[in-house]
Amino acid sequence: MEMKTRINQELRNRAPEEMTQLVIDNCRCVNGEIEGLNDTFKKLEFLSMINVELSSLARLPNLNKLRKLELSNNRISGGLEVLAEKCPNLTHLNLSGNKIKDLSALEALQNLKNLKSLDLFNCEITTLEDYRESIFELLQQITYLDGFDQEDNEAPDSGAEDDEDGDEDDEEEDEAGPPEGYEEEEEEEEDEEEDEAGSELGEGEEEVGLSYLMREEIQVNRPFLPALKISYLGIELNTIKSKDEEDDDDYVEGEEEEEDEEEEEEEEEGLRGEKRKRDAEDDGEEEDD
Repeated sequence: MEMKTRINQELRNRAPEEMTQLVIDNCRCVNGEIEGLNDTFKKLEFLSMINVELSSLARLPNLNKLRKLELSNNRISGGLEVLAEKCPNLTHLNLSGNKIKDLSALEALQNLKNLKSLDLFNCEITTLEDYRESIFELLQQITYLDGFDQEDNEAPDSGAEDDEDGDEDDEEEDEAGPPEGYEEEEEEEEDEEEDEAGSELGEGEEEVGLSYLMREEIQVNRPFLPALKISYLGIELNTIKSKDEEDDDDYVEGEEEEEDEEEEEEEEEGLRGEKRKRDAEDDGEEEDD
């Protein structure tokens, strides 16, 4: 895919003026030059053109806000003076895997006053004697060469740098404190959530308490605790008759029914006795007559 086509694809219906990052790696440029990239990409801060067969930076547009430029695995051998003119605020430059052979090709980078990190992995220049010492002497503004400083301390990755920036922003927000009324609104929301959770929990607890009591067949001594209430997880439950109490009630009712039946039978037997007595008396009177 050609570079111009790839750039249009990466825009995804966005205006070039809105782009802050652009990655067009592994596409193909015509005649080794940049195409499709112009001054309208004025907000670009990160540009990556890795392995695009680039040999010249002559058509690089003005990108005053550009901080990081990835140009590894191309055919660049010189012409770096354009970087100071078109990207004066560049801080990170990756030229690894290019055809940089000697220090003279890098002299133009002295004008990049903000340059902090330079990568030259797999460039022929890295085979020179005292390569690192020579680069740090030539480009005194840089801190890291091929990922390490002069004391061989490794450079932090870009993610760590972003995290540091984020921490600073968080500290500023903490110092500023929350806006007025924010704490009160937060407390009110918490109270409402607790009330809703409490009401839902209450209904569930009552059912659990009842099932628990029925399953365990908890016995309540009614003569001594006539108005006992059982509290389960903060929910008061009225006293529940145990299974044994219901059996006792059934038994008492049965005894009362038997006693009533016996009394009725005795009354009937008495009435029959009195009737027989009266009949006998009537028979005696008739015989006397």
